[in-house]
Amino acid sequence: MAKVKTVYTCTNCGASFPKWMGKCESCNQWNTIEEEIVASSIESAARKSNGPTAEIFSLNTEFKVEERTSTGSSELDRVLGGGLVDSAAILLGGDPGIGKSTLVLQMASFVGNNDSCLYISGEESASQIQLRARRMGLEKANIELATTAHLETIISTLAAKKPKLAIIDSIQTVFSDKIESAAGTVSQVRLATHELINFAKKIGTCLVIIGHVTKEGQIAGPRVLEHMVDTVLYFEGERGNTFRVLRAIKNRFGATNEIGVFDMTQKGLEDVTNPSALFLSERPEGASGSVVLAAIEGTRPVLVEIQALVSGTNQANPRRTTLGIDHNRLSMIAAVLDKHAGFNFANQDIFLNVTGGIKVNEPATDLAISAALISSLLNKPIANDKIVFGEIGLAGEIRSVSHSDLRIKEAEKLGFTSAIASKLKGEFKSKDLKLNQIKRLEDLTQHLFD
Repeated sequence: MAKVKTVYTCTNCGASFPKWMGKCESCNQWNTIEEEIVASSIESAARKSNGPTAEIFSLNTEFKVEERTSTGSSELDRVLGGGLVDSAAILLGGDPGIGKSTLVLQMASFVGNNDSCLYISGEESASQIQLRARRMGLEKANIELATTAHLETIISTLAAKKPKLAIIDSIQTVFSDKIESAAGTVSQVRLATHELINFAKKIGTCLVIIGHVTKEGQIAGPRVLEHMVDTVLYFEGERGNTFRVLRAIKNRFGATNEIGVFDMTQKGLEDVTNPSALFLSERPEGASGSVVLAAIEGTRPVLVEIQALVSGTNQANPRRTTLGIDHNRLSMIAAVLDKHAGFNFANQDIFLNVTGGIKVNEPATDLAISAALISSLLNKPIANDKIVFGEIGLAGEIRSVSHSDLRIKEAEKLGFTSAIASKLKGEFKSKDLKLNQIKRLEDLTQHLFD
């Protein structure tokens, strides 16, 4: 007999508690606990019994390389690790209106040319999806469409069609009769995701799930959703900018933190095959506070422009504003510059920005941020053909970073002739690019303006 009971679940970590409390004792987050009604049943003897086990190397299994299905987009294939994998579960999140439905509709149109594809929408009507497809020029797309949010109906449809690709838009609208709580609650989202993933893996369907995000930018619902799926993708971008960045936060079939760059047009999302040239296309010449960083996103080298504006202030607490870079990293670098290089920012407002709407979060940005801050403070421009990368320690030392060869090759390809970097781990060979390897932060200014 099933017994109905009320529990309180944290929307951040999924922990359950017998009563409501303001702070989750598991993840220490405030105001994340919500009430939900669940049905519990007595465990059967079969469930309590031990399952069969075997030695790992006694299993007679052969290694099988997974077959990939192209999505029709080279950028999306790169982020996924080469394409779609059968039975894979992919969770796609992003701000409202950033292009999630547009991306999956384009992908479904391409996959539908050779394989069966099922698009299940719980938010939009069939006419709304048809209007979007017509606007994108996909009138001949071979996509089967279903507009339902009922979990049991979705599973029965998947069982009947057995599609190569199934898209759920979105998981927060799906509800089941097994739970009395409303759609979008923690229990409904968790149950729907679990049931859909298990069934999709049984029939060999690649499942793409679209998830809403909270005001903090995280996918709504418990964080266990990200553990249940094979791949987690996030769309990044600014509303005033047509460029979109798709980032892999988790990927069991490819590299994590890989990015794909897209341009939003009236016909949908178009691939940007050379993002470095795009991010540097509008870089000003002879402007102080501007420097080019050679960053690594996943396995791809990307050149981006970092801009800094240092301005005097009379306020007791100077402002520290960042876009695309961690605020704490800026504070640390400013303190190290003051301690070991003699540049005082105590009475200066600092504004730091990564152009193009991209977010960069790796240690190699330290040296480029320092160069931009010094250039703006001294009001002296850095040569346009120079790149900077390297990690800074709290003692003022410059530490080596990974994939230095890839960063330099990307810079050479775009015509850069000079670089300031940490000491390379391997040998450096280049005829067109001069490399200045520094060991201390105070050596930066010797090569920054030459």
